[in-house]
Amino acid sequence: MLAVLAWVFLWWVTEAVPMAVTSMSPLFLFPLFGISSADVVAKAYMDDVISLVLGSFILALAIEHYNIHKRLALNITSLFCGDPLNPPLLLLGICGTTVFISMWMQNTAAAIMMIQVANGILQRLPVWLQTTGSNTDVQSFCKAVILGVIYSAAIGGMSTLTGTGVNLILVGMWQSYYPQEEPISFSSWFMFGFPLALMLFFVLWTVLCLLYCSPSTGRSLSAYLDRSHLKRELESLGPMDFAEKMILIIFGGLILLWMTRSITNDMPGWGALFHNNVHDGTVSVMMATMLFIIPNKKNNGEKLMDWNKCKKLPWNIILLLGAGFAIADGVHTSGLANELSESLSFLKTAPYIAIAPLACLVSATITEFTSNNSTATLVLPLLIELARSMSVHPLLLMVPGAIGAEFAFLLPTGTPSNVVGFSTGHIQIKDMIKVGLPLKVAGVVLITVLMPTLGAYVFGTQEFIAL
Repeated sequence: MLAVLAWVFLWWVTEAVPMAVTSMSPLFLFPLFGISSADVVAKAYMDDVISLVLGSFILALAIEHYNIHKRLALNITSLFCGDPLNPPLLLLGICGTTVFISMWMQNTAAAIMMIQVANGILQRLPVWLQTTGSNTDVQSFCKAVILGVIYSAAIGGMSTLTGTGVNLILVGMWQSYYPQEEPISFSSWFMFGFPLALMLFFVLWTVLCLLYCSPSTGRSLSAYLDRSHLKRELESLGPMDFAEKMILIIFGGLILLWMTRSITNDMPGWGALFHNNVHDGTVSVMMATMLFIIPNKKNNGEKLMDWNKCKKLPWNIILLLGAGFAIADGVHTSGLANELSESLSFLKTAPYIAIAPLACLVSATITEFTSNNSTATLVLPLLIELARSMSVHPLLLMVPGAIGAEFAFLLPTGTPSNVVGFSTGHIQIKDMIKVGLPLKVAGVVLITVLMPTLGAYVFGTQEFIAL
């Protein structure tokens, strides 16, 4: 199993073969080396989290097809550009919108959607200003917008259970290892995740403004992002048609169903009506299916979506998630989790106050070289074993470990959202490091402060449980 991990991670980091091909390698490596049977490893590639991502991507493609992202881009720019143009305020609007959207859909899907919105804004700027270096203010603002979108998508995903697969992996492992304990609900996670995300968001905005918004940026952009021009262009789109309204209604319905499926133990949510057999992926695929049933009222017989429009589905990301779940299962069943937990034994001698930040830092380091979900599925079982040996509450290690896996801020390979932003050509690795490093440091500091205070209240980590 360790050799397979080395093989897969090396290919992921170097991209010696396409990422999707690397992600399929456990399908033949695990059976060949006797780690698990072909049926077992194949089932890991289609669980509820994969269904959730698949439905979210289809909805994002529908939003892109009907240019809802362009309408959203014009509204955001018009609302926040100010008169005169205020680049920090516009940046706040773009990043804040991304955070909000990422709270309710997978952060990769949110990044894909909002990159389209960002491109809709940046397309108003002449290409020669963005590429020739004759106007560094315009170039810097383009960098700030793209970096703001990909990092805001990651930050927004931290605040809700449905925002990222890592949070769902954490909840699933907690319920699997400790079924007798109170599960982590949507509302309890929100009580901890939202304050953390809010503080980290303002750190991001401050860093972007300091690095990429000079006093002259507003004057350089004002000729191309004038509010009156934006309003005229928005008016030229005309009122929203039936198709756009229906897609937004379906999107809103998806958010509502996600939020109310499981609320608290006292208020179980509508999922209890189906004996809790329904999960977030069920809802995501069901609402995506509605797009193929409801007519768009543009052409006779056409629906809101057809399968031809879904050819752009990012199967590489879906396969990457599947590989993460397969690896997690292999690490556990092969016994490698127990062996690797000994490598983290140095945490046993750490002061109690340092346990959370150290767990976060270890996870935040590993996540730069593989996907967030892969990091979480690898690290969380190790932290559980470590918590047992230390006789501390498992969530004291699991929560920082999971959140640390979402701090993939330095390299494009850290998360698919980074790849989405990097592919625009506006940013380089050095730009990601300039913004990502202070953001990562701020995240570890916030975990250090919040976990023993707010985390102790929300998750009850000060209480000893049977280990």
